[in-house]
Amino acid sequence: MAIIQFPKDMKWGTATASYQIEGAVNEDGRGPSIWDTFSHAPGNVKNGDNGDIACDSYHRYEEDIEIMKDLGIDVYRFSVAWPRIFPTGDGEVNPKGLEFYHKFVDKLLEAGIEPMCTLYHWDLPQALQDKGGWDNRETIDAFVRYAETMFKEFSGKIKFWITLNEPWCVSYLSNYIGAHAPGYQDLQLATNIAHHLLVAHGRTVQKFRELNMEGEIGFAPNTTWLEPFSDKQEDVDACNREIAYFIEWFMDPVFKGEYPQFMVDWFKKKGVEVKIEEGDLEDIHQPIDFLGINYYTGHIARYKENEGLFDWEMVENGYERTDIGWPVYHEGFYNVLKRITDSYGKVPIYITENGSCYNDEPVDGRVKDDRRTKYLKQHLTALSRSIESGVNIKGYLTWSLLDNFEWAEGYSKRFGIVYVNYRTQERIKKDSFYWYKQTISNGFFEFE
Repeated sequence: MAIIQFPKDMKWGTATASYQIEGAVNEDGRGPSIWDTFSHAPGNVKNGDNGDIACDSYHRYEEDIEIMKDLGIDVYRFSVAWPRIFPTGDGEVNPKGLEFYHKFVDKLLEAGIEPMCTLYHWDLPQALQDKGGWDNRETIDAFVRYAETMFKEFSGKIKFWITLNEPWCVSYLSNYIGAHAPGYQDLQLATNIAHHLLVAHGRTVQKFRELNMEGEIGFAPNTTWLEPFSDKQEDVDACNREIAYFIEWFMDPVFKGEYPQFMVDWFKKKGVEVKIEEGDLEDIHQPIDFLGINYYTGHIARYKENEGLFDWEMVENGYERTDIGWPVYHEGFYNVLKRITDSYGKVPIYITENGSCYNDEPVDGRVKDDRRTKYLKQHLTALSRSIESGVNIKGYLTWSLLDNFEWAEGYSKRFGIVYVNYRTQERIKKDSFYWYKQTISNGFFEFE
């Protein structure tokens, strides 16, 4: 039996996103987002699901905060729906949108929970998409104005800010692979958007500094790990490209002020280039206070010519898989964190998302999600390894507080430590909730 201990000052939390839980899409002046449009178009989301009601957290946030209080968390990461603040993305502010988030943040603070606010978790106002979305550089300016509004409005209340969640998903998953809103399949378009997102991030950090805001700001890329099948250079290089697609492609410009040359060269082979305007890299290359890291899965892979964008194939190794089909690869979590520290130094890191999809249903009022608890134990052990190895971990926020609208998977996949009955909106704390609560309280757990 091993006791896995964590630093006494480590922050514990959980996370959600606005479109996935709020509902109330037509209430109090909120404008439509690209996810409203995408989810209502036939064939985009499993079972024709949408976020119109979701977990109804817009109306039930006090109940949800009581659940958080019982859990004993220090930090709650949530996102603001941009179209609640600016229904058309820019122009006139919607006072009712601000009022909602004030009430929400005040309740969190009353409960002794630190709010960590994500400014962009994918719900781009549809009015901006109609003008070209993130491919139009005017969206960068609109985002900075939206961020400035939030900074000024919540100064002193919110002290942890995240500019962007998972820019890879916003760019490549949504505009090259086409699985998420707005659903395009164009590699150059996706690369333009990836760059514009980084410019928006950097200029937002600059605005945060200009306003002399109290608190900290960072961003939250998603990451993965591919372990080379062999030490052949072609296997190593193929895995390196895919890892860099998530890590270096988005982090090098922030931390080093440049794109990784080996990736620039590879994209050129595919007929794609990064269209950099004068001053862009300087804008992106702003010191940040912390880095958010989202990690779920990884696997073993090897080189295969003309397979996908980066010439690799997965090698099935009999890994356990979660109910969304992702391999459970906790070794990759440690490797990602070590790679980031080795590349960029001891940047303060919050794990802003880490969790698993298991679709266990209640039996006699109890949800026995033992596989989720096992996943958490494995990944928290990997996190402890990284801390012992010198990675500067400040906090861990599991995904997700609630079962919710899982994007293109609709309501078919459950990531929550709290079960949600979408028909009645009843919340049931799962066994993993109670395990996580005890771990937070103790600051350690035993792994048999």
